[in-house]
Amino acid sequence: MEHRPVLLNEVVEALQPVPGSRILDGTFGRGGHSRALLAAGANVVALDRDPDAHVSSAASVLSAEFGGRLVLEMKNFDQLAGVAEKQGLFDGILLDLGVSSPQLDDASRGFSFLHDGPLDMRMDPSQAGTASELVNGLDEAGLARIFFEYGDEPQARRIARALVRRRGQEPFTRTADLAGEIERALGGRRDRRTHPATKAFQALRIAVNDELGALDRALAAMPGALRSGGRMAVISFHSLEDRRVKSFIEKHSQEELRGPASPFGQPNPDYCLRKAGRWMPSEEEVSANPRARSARLRVAERI
Repeated sequence: MEHRPVLLNEVVEALQPVPGSRILDGTFGRGGHSRALLAAGANVVALDRDPDAHVSSAASVLSAEFGGRLVLEMKNFDQLAGVAEKQGLFDGILLDLGVSSPQLDDASRGFSFLHDGPLDMRMDPSQAGTASELVNGLDEAGLARIFFEYGDEPQARRIARALVRRRGQEPFTRTADLAGEIERALGGRRDRRTHPATKAFQALRIAVNDELGALDRALAAMPGALRSGGRMAVISFHSLEDRRVKSFIEKHSQEELRGPASPFGQPNPDYCLRKAGRWMPSEEEVSANPRARSARLRVAERI
């Protein structure tokens, strides 16, 4: 599937790029959001831990077209504090979470149950720990916990039990093999709208790449990496991410804290943000790009 940047117009509206502004794109991917920001005149520092993003045609084209206004670094977005310390504060920061279309569609990366490939799922192929190692190495309780906590899978124990039983005969090394075993464990597809392995694959990907830990570290660093009046924008694709982003913005946008111990309120030491909006994809965008369906964009402004 062609890569389409999600909520593109909404991101531009939220971050308000102008000539000379400095924006950090923490998830470059194939450069869709960066291109729009650069086209509006902004200077963009883009991060991505996936080597494929750095050697893509998109990276070459944008570098040639916009010259020194694009700086692309091999880093994960949870390293943004160090980038700001070295290069200065930003007028805007964007995170587009999750996995990109090129990653999903490349069978050799092992992200998708729709394309048979090695059971890998690492966004940075140089990092330790693949999905195969988790599936074949964790005990039943550990697997069930990952499927339940990171995939919201109600049949987590059932799936874990089936995988442990099967791997005793032969380890899992391919995505199609794992997806098939999960499908059998759940009694086939029946009338399911989505593949039975959807939630389990999401959970494994999150665990392999420490996605929630990286998000927590990035959120904690974002206010300190923004100039006064600068904006942070985060696109999430599932409730685990969105709840974290929402909670962080709520916690940092309350001027006073109220509760049983302080019914009249007390100053919030974390107060540093103002809510600046929430966007969802339009029906037209979802029709053109079904993968945008679950996207949520939350924006806050540094005060």
